[in-house]
Amino acid sequence: MPVYEYACKDCGHKFDSLRSMKDADEPIQCKNCQSLHTHRKLSTFFSQSEGRSIGPQTSGCGGCNGGSCASCRN
Repeated sequence: MPVYEYACKDCGHKFDSLRSMKDADEPIQCKNCQSLHTHRKLSTFFSQSEGRSIGPQTSGCGGCNGGSCASCRN
């Protein structure tokens, strides 16, 4: 189950909760003031690829990243 971030509209408290995806947007009680006036926050994350291309390549020969290597002759 994923962890979601929430914020209370009454007291401003921010908290996390382990919930199923189907319940992610359902009301949840604030862990600080017990209010049900909460909303799910947009979570951010960090991803690192160690310099490798992860998505599809749009140019090049496939042996390099971006088409600027000796094997592509670019």
